[in-house]
Parts: sequence; C-alpha cells; structure tokens
Amino acid sequence: MRRMKHWYIYFAVTVSGASVLGIEILGTRIIGPFYGVSLYLWSALIGVTLAALSAGYAVGGRWADRGARISRFCLLLALAGIWICVIPWLRYPILALTESFGLRAAVLVTATILFFPPLALLGMVSPYAIRLKVSDITHVGRTAGNLYAVSTAASVVAAIATGFFLIPNVGVSRLTFLTGALLIATAAIGLVTCRSKSATIAALLLLPVIGAGALVLAPEVRPDAGLGLLVIEHSPYAEIRVVEREGLRYMMIDGATHTVVDPETWISYFPYVDVLDLVKRILDEPGDMLLVGLGGGSVAKSFHRDGWSVDAVEIDPVVACLAGSHFGLEPAEADVYQMDGRQFLITNDKQYHLIVLDAFGSSSIPFHLVTREAFELARSRLASGGILAMNVEAVGWHDILVHALAATLATQFEHVTVLPMAEPPNQIGNLVLLASDNEIELREELPSLESRYGQDYHRVHAWDNRFEVEVAGERILTDDLNPVDVWSERINLVARKDLHDYFGSAGISW
Repeated sequence: MRRMKHWYIYFAVTVSGASVLGIEILGTRIIGPFYGVSLYLWSALIGVTLAALSAGYAVGGRWADRGARISRFCLLLALAGIWICVIPWLRYPILALTESFGLRAAVLVTATILFFPPLALLGMVSPYAIRLKVSDITHVGRTAGNLYAVSTAASVVAAIATGFFLIPNVGVSRLTFLTGALLIATAAIGLVTCRSKSATIAALLLLPVIGAGALVLAPEVRPDAGLGLLVIEHSPYAEIRVVEREGLRYMMIDGATHTVVDPETWISYFPYVDVLDLVKRILDEPGDMLLVGLGGGSVAKSFHRDGWSVDAVEIDPVVACLAGSHFGLEPAEADVYQMDGRQFLITNDKQYHLIVLDAFGSSSIPFHLVTREAFELARSRLASGGILAMNVEAVGWHDILVHALAATLATQFEHVTVLPMAEPPNQIGNLVLLASDNEIELREELPSLESRYGQDYHRVHAWDNRFEVEVAGERILTDDLNPVDVWSERINLVARKDLHDYFGSAGISW
C-alpha cells in the first residue's frame, strides 16, 4: 500500500504539472478570438498563472501541515478538474461581462475569473504532495526536488504537445474539457488506491469513458452553414474562420478581419486592395512583387491579373490552404512560401520591384516587421527605384502608429507618402504607406474607376488626400524598443467592438 501511495503521488504531480502549462496555453485560444492574441493577453495569462501558483503554494503548504491525507489531496485535483471542465461554458458569459472594461482590464479580469481558481488549486498540489511523501526529515530536500522536477518536466512536455499537436488536432473546448476530466480521473484513482484493487481497476477503466464524454459533451464551436460559419480551424498560430454574411466572405484570424471578398467573383471588398493598385500607376511596368502576409490572396490575385510575378510569404499553413480552397487563389497566381516574412528576406536575396507588407491585424502587429532594422533589410531587397508598400489599420490618419511607421521608414527611404482611406479622418480605417528612393508620383492620369466604395475611390479618398509626415521628433521603431503592441490597443478595441456587434447580430459568437 505504501509503494502504491508513492507511485500515485508522482503520477498526480505529473498530471497536475502538465495541466498547468496546458491551461495557460489554452487560455490564448479561449480568450484570443474575442480580444486578439496581444501582448496584453500573454501578460495577463502569465501574471494570473504565477499569482495563482504562488497563492496555491502558500495555502497548500499550510493546509498540509494541519494533517495531510490522500483524500484531501485528491479533493484538490477534483475541484481543479471540475472548474476546468466548465470553462467552455463560462467563457461566453464572462467575455460578454468584461467587454466594456477596455482591453487591458478585460483580458486581466477574464483571465483571473476563468483560470485563477483552478491554477491556485493545482498550485496547492506540490507542497501537499511533499508532505504526503516525506516520512524522514533527512530526505525532505531530495523529495521536494524530485517532485518539482517531475512536475516541471510534465509542464515542458505539455507545453510542447499542446501547442504543436493537440490544439490543431483536438480543438480548444474539447482539449480543455479533457484536461479537467483527466484531473478528475486522477483524483478518483487516488481515492480508491487506499481501499481495494478492484476499485482501482474500475477507476482506470473509467478513463476512456471520461475521455469519450469529453469529446461528446464539450461545447466546441463548429461550422454552421446556416449561420454562415463555413470553417473553423486551429493552426499553430491562430484560430482561423471563414464566415459569410450578406453576400460577402470573410477570413477571420483570431477574430480580426483579414480578407473580405465576393465569393462569386473573388473581387475584394477591402478598400486598401484598390488603393494598392495605385502602385501600378507609379512604377513604369509590371515586375516582380513580394507580398508578406497572404491572407485570402486578394492582393496577389490583383497584381497577377495585371501581369506581375508574385511571390507571397505566409507563416500560417492553414491560412495559405484556405486562400486556395475558400478564396479562389490559384497556384499560378502566386508562389507561396511558408515562413516568417523577415526570415524570408534574410534567406532570399532576390530583388523585387515592389514589396508589400500586409501582415498586420488590429490586435497583433508583428513588431519585428516594422523596425528600422527590418526596413533596412527590405530596402536591400528592392531593385533600383522599387517601392515598399505597407497596409496598416489605425484610429485616425495621424495616429501615433502611423507617424512612427512613417518616421521609421524615412530612416531608410528618401520619400514616404501616406494614403488614407477612412472618412472622417478621425475614424478607424486602413492606410497605405509608400516608401521609395524615387519621387512617388503617378506616371499618368488615373482613369475613372467605378469601385465598390464610390466613383474614383482610390483617387478621391486616397491619392488626393495623400500626405507626408513631419518626421522630426517622431519615435523611431527599433528591434530594441518598439511599443507597437501598446499602441494597437485602441485600434483593437474599436475594431473588435464593431465586429462583435456585426457578427453577433447574426448569432455568430467568438
């Protein structure tokens, strides 16, 4: 019986340690589609996890000193498991409750309500296990070291398995439920180990039953053509959805819109795609183009249609796959490379006439793509007279983000022009920044164009309102100091409120 007790304690600590890191990583997918996977979300999850574990260590040690028993130890595991099992049901009410708090407060409060209680209970497991395991005071150090080593090793394995394999293949809600079910099953095993062998065998046989129940009962959001929710995929990088509403098809990455098209014609309904067409009237003729950030492929299709040779870099394989299967991107329209945009620029020395940076969402701007060092690298990959174009979303034409990007581009290029789109100028919308060592001027008069946004949209809303930023005194973004994550908070908050209202009215929740 004593040997069985020691074996069980190590097993329980292993399950507990694995669950801690698994839940922390799952938290990005539980909250991320609603608020975006931002610096604030990661900070909130890490902070809540550490605070909960600290509280658990302190309380667990004191509770164990009052008389450690296997039954109480198992109770900790069971309560944590029960709470984790109900997180998929708690998520939507809590998200709705905290939406009005502002991004920073919302992600912190949501993370605290959902994850602090079970993580604190799991934090109590290790000190309680030490008290159960120690029978000789001379072995306290070794016992504590062994148990913490086992717990930490399990956390490492769980972190890798969760991010690399489980989330993309099992699903977030089911995996959350399975984690809770495993903790409950572990508690059940502990309760029967001290009673009879047959009860232990029965408990082990219940494990697949609990797992099957998790797969059936967990409230996983599934595609529903009736609601217009065509695809939900979990990649190693994000949750990607394909949604149709009012005759348009959207690609949503972690709850932010990255592509909007007419599914009958594949024509883009994102205004910046039309505005990027202005580059075709600035450069003398079609050439080689590099697109960093494929999305649904609207930009690639537009330039290929006008004779450009397009290389596209997309880090997320699921995004690239959906661009072909649900947004009409043909293999002949772009050579797609699956890697990070900056890595591609480092490893590929091909010269391009046009580089388009289109990897920016409202909640997460890849900071390493918008620094002085990144722009210097991009400039080295431009042919003489080439243009670097960047699409970015901001709240207002003169958002601090726009000015900083323009100032940073100006450290590498002679001329930087901003093409705004939103009206009035203080509203959320896209802007295209153009940078080149040549004058940025149209080589011919723009023809009249009846666009989806009105007559001559690309000229009236963008080119005629173009402006240059007075860069003196503006922040220069570097690899060492880059606050774009902080600045994107306001953008994220405004954009997501509009999206939640629009899709929520159709019954689509995030």
